[in-house]
Amino acid sequence: MSDLRKIIIDGHEIAVDPAMTLIQACEQAGIEIPRFCYHERLSIAGNCRMCLVEVVGGPPKPAASCAMQVRDLRPGPDGQPPVVKTNSPMVKKAREGVMEFLLINHPLDCPICDQGGECDLQDQAMAYGVDFSRYREPKRASDNMDLGPLVKTEMTRCISCTRCVRFITEVGGVPEMGQTGRGEDAEITSYLGASLVSELQGNIVDLCPVGALTSKPYAFTARPWELTKTESIDVMDALGSNIRIDTKGREVMRILPRNHDGVNEEWLSDKSRYVWDGLRRQRLDKPYIRDNGKLRPATWPEALSLAADRIKGARKLAGLVGDLAPVEAAFALKALVEGRGGAVECRIDGTKLPAGNRAAYVGTATIEDIDTAKAILLIGTNPRAEAPVLNARIRKAWARGARVSLIGAAVDLTYDYAHLGTDRAALAGQIGMAHTTAADLDSIVIVGQGALREADGAAVLAHAMQIAAESRSGLLILHTAAARVGAMDVGAVTEGGLAAAVDGADVIWSLGADEVDIAPGPFVIYQGSHGDRGAHRADLILPCAAWTEEQGLFVNTEGRPQLAQRAGFPPGEAKENWAIIRALSAQIGAAQPWNSLAQLRQAMVAAAPHLALIDAVPENTGEALPLGTLGAAAFVTAVADHFLTNPISRASALMADLSARAKARSDSKIAAE
Repeated sequence: MSDLRKIIIDGHEIAVDPAMTLIQACEQAGIEIPRFCYHERLSIAGNCRMCLVEVVGGPPKPAASCAMQVRDLRPGPDGQPPVVKTNSPMVKKAREGVMEFLLINHPLDCPICDQGGECDLQDQAMAYGVDFSRYREPKRASDNMDLGPLVKTEMTRCISCTRCVRFITEVGGVPEMGQTGRGEDAEITSYLGASLVSELQGNIVDLCPVGALTSKPYAFTARPWELTKTESIDVMDALGSNIRIDTKGREVMRILPRNHDGVNEEWLSDKSRYVWDGLRRQRLDKPYIRDNGKLRPATWPEALSLAADRIKGARKLAGLVGDLAPVEAAFALKALVEGRGGAVECRIDGTKLPAGNRAAYVGTATIEDIDTAKAILLIGTNPRAEAPVLNARIRKAWARGARVSLIGAAVDLTYDYAHLGTDRAALAGQIGMAHTTAADLDSIVIVGQGALREADGAAVLAHAMQIAAESRSGLLILHTAAARVGAMDVGAVTEGGLAAAVDGADVIWSLGADEVDIAPGPFVIYQGSHGDRGAHRADLILPCAAWTEEQGLFVNTEGRPQLAQRAGFPPGEAKENWAIIRALSAQIGAAQPWNSLAQLRQAMVAAAPHLALIDAVPENTGEALPLGTLGAAAFVTAVADHFLTNPISRASALMADLSARAKARSDSKIAAE
């Protein structure tokens, strides 16, 4: 406690870190300070002046509490602790004056503004402003800029807090916004009027304290008080970002991030935020049976009867677990398929992840370890495309001085890194090196799925584990499928992988496995939510709920079990995943011993006890793998198109637009002859 400093805030004496700003010290004392430009995860701008406080014995004017540190305060005449007042007449008058200035040019758009009802300017004007204005001159108007299909602008409402500029530059790593002009001509704009390209740009809508930046797809569709809010988990990547799903009736209207310091902080990727329109399109709402090459609608009894007949008559039954399936469904499918002597597999992209060795298929590090890492080695991954929020975390570590190295294709990660090579030889060259500098630091090795898909994937993983052991680094396996870790935890794997699971199978049960091509021959039962690739190949379609329409457990890339809650109900006759499997098990005469999701979870936790540790990262154990022989190929990243990675995103018109825009930006320009 000797390095803490005592200060008196509104008569209460507290001891705080002298490096804290006054606004942080006031928050620690439980006193709310109004602010517009200050944000705890962004650099300090000090330009809105709403957070003014009175420093007794200091200058005869209020001080901006966000820009003054506790160490800058002078003690009293006899060495008493410095005194800060947040509710004195000087502070009250100053805040009223600041609010009056902010509202001089702000239009009275509240009745038609999408920010209405959750607007910081509204709230603070009511709490700290006055009920009149002395300004009678015409208000200033600003031109709106086109930032692309995600962010809608009404720049006349802008109060120049610069939160959007600081986020795009510091967190997004793409400095494509700024402020030009001075005085009355000052305005926030994008570089040369271009659209934003950051995969995290939707976060500036959350950051904007007024209605200058709003969600373009959500515009004029609902009011905050009309929405039902459900806390859930994102499944668009394997990060497991915490989200809030807002629904109006049966429709998902928007998806917002929730704060979780250990996973996504308070950010969310654009794909996760705006994919909700894909939940409305291409939905499977009734069973279908293929007759004479064409799918026809069927009833549930007819579909289940056909599925049961095929399964009972099968020589070999195979089950494939897709990328969006909750752990409960994977566990139930495994129990049914293996109960009939079949094989089940979740590694449908061919990754060589070892079953039963959690330290090898999850790793030994947590996402939060990236914050304190001083050395980060990326192997065969492009985190900007595979997990943009994780990439922002790596960028934060880099900005604090971490040394980032990459083995794989050279890509723009929004930060500088040492490119060690593109192929397996560069990886092998790291074995046996003097990792003394890394060993003395907190370091982490991150392995992408693209590095593990080839024939030598097991050897690549073994080499990565060896490098981590030699440098005493943490290991993080960066998955691309939200369902993969949970399915491996319950043992939904087959010795020999996908090829061994489907070899000789005449009936294949696909649990949303849209990322795999099934050869002609076997009878395919497809259980999914969207009419995607899997449904096109199916002989029988069983419509199920999407992840927002049923309760489910998902384990993220660091091995943290998290619960996704139901925010709505599936369309038409679609059912929950586990209920379909339970009904079909009864139809084939092998009814599973659970009649509710709670009973299923009890059986699942009995088989994998760590799945009961909701929102906790178990300590992963496992043995080192034999090094094996590496091939000679270059590493290829797992995600070719960030916006079109699963059936829900491929059904989204907005994701298709973003994908087309990204492709157009990457295509080289060719001049006319």
